[in-house]
Amino acid sequence: MNNKYRELINEISDRELMFHLLATQAILSVVSFVVGIFLFDSYTDFQSLFIWNDIRIIYIGGLVGVLIVLVDIFFMKVLPKSYYDDGGLNEKLFKNKSIIQIAFIAAMVAICEEILFRGVLQTHFGLVITSIIFALVHYRYLFNAFLFINIMALSFLIGFIYMKTENLAVTIFMHFIIDFLLGLKLRYSNRNGLREQEGIIHD
Repeated sequence: MNNKYRELINEISDRELMFHLLATQAILSVVSFVVGIFLFDSYTDFQSLFIWNDIRIIYIGGLVGVLIVLVDIFFMKVLPKSYYDDGGLNEKLFKNKSIIQIAFIAAMVAICEEILFRGVLQTHFGLVITSIIFALVHYRYLFNAFLFINIMALSFLIGFIYMKTENLAVTIFMHFIIDFLLGLKLRYSNRNGLREQEGIIHD
């Protein structure tokens, strides 16, 4: 990862990082709204993308989300740390957050990104184009080949599930589960690391 990028992340305060995240999601929401006006014939057409009483939200969205996190954790254990080096942005975002705050962040990102990328873009432009745009929007992963491949594969998988279920609620829940569980992992991994360091210092 580029050292200048890492230094920039370290210099950003938690408040500034949260503001940047909120602003980014607001921009995505505005883009969804504006583009959606031109691509959908009516609000009813957009609303039909959501099927809330669909049991697949749980057993596909939830289960696949958990499996993705387990696979990710496995790779984190066996691969060199550099493979998952995003400059420390994700760790900084989640390490000092409460469980409720992590859930809020995960829900906000899942809703905003899935509405734009799967609901608006994939519905009208297809899986491949949308997956490429999704990966490029997560620009910080462009500095790390493994993370870029990882986010591209994840986008294709989420897009494939949306294509098969035709239910945006499934992919929103799946996206939420992935971000929420990985956010929890970063939070508790950081705290365990601090405890170990304190133990070494005290000894």
